[in-house]
Amino acid sequence: MHIGLIGLGKMGGNMRTRLRNKGIEVTGYARSKDVSDVDTIEEMIAALPSPKIVWIMVPHGQPTDDVINEVEKHLSAGDLIIEGGNSRFSEDIRHAAQLAPKGIGYLDCGVSGGVWGLQNGYGLMVGGDEKLVAQAMPIFDALRPEGERAEGFVHVGDVGAGHYAKMVHNGIEYAMMQAFAEGYELLEKKDIIKDVHGTFAAWQRGTVVRSWLLDLLVLALEEDPNLSKIKGYVEDSGEGRWTVEEGIANAVPMPAITASLFARFTSRQDDSPAMKAVAALRNQFGGHAVKKAE
Repeated sequence: MHIGLIGLGKMGGNMRTRLRNKGIEVTGYARSKDVSDVDTIEEMIAALPSPKIVWIMVPHGQPTDDVINEVEKHLSAGDLIIEGGNSRFSEDIRHAAQLAPKGIGYLDCGVSGGVWGLQNGYGLMVGGDEKLVAQAMPIFDALRPEGERAEGFVHVGDVGAGHYAKMVHNGIEYAMMQAFAEGYELLEKKDIIKDVHGTFAAWQRGTVVRSWLLDLLVLALEEDPNLSKIKGYVEDSGEGRWTVEEGIANAVPMPAITASLFARFTSRQDDSPAMKAVAALRNQFGGHAVKKAE
């Protein structure tokens, strides 16, 4: 099998390598000539056998729209686009509808595994037509972890379902990371605790909180025991927000995921306007002391 892959960043570049290691021929395109196999998307698509399969791995939003619009120009009926970035599920529905009149197939694929996916394989969540999923299965089998397919791959449902599942996955990830982070801060704060790193390390086997995220926190504390080399500033890439929005739209309570998202907002504030207002109100109604701004 021979496919095209657009987007050769941290994820896409490693995916190209893993696919090649598993016997899938890949022609990759990126704007950076240092990593791209070809000079243009048109050249990449021309190198592919028919029916052509193009995997897109670029940031969600306008970049994905632009790439799909360009790829569409060079594909024909029976060809297939797999969108593997972190697009919102509603965008997948729009993209599939855009491509359908030309007979171009579309699958959305949520991909989890980060920079470790090259070594460990990627968790894959796919949405779209069952026949198209079967057509692309050699690609999914090459990318997923070794072992039972069901433990690293799922055909979730219709178009959009793959990215919807990945959205919820990332929302859960937000909450899990926040829980570990709050536990870390409390352990650091308590004077009777003498070995924070060792405490987390001891949880890696046998405990109910053992997980890959815990393993990564232990690794981070090995490299920087007090996390003194980084600032407590955390961005969000969109999926956590979308998860909360979907919770609201479907009347599903999500206090843990919502709190973890709001904690990230708080991390970006040097001095909270909301807390200034609270301090001012306490001073007004109760004469409580305030700390003056410098």
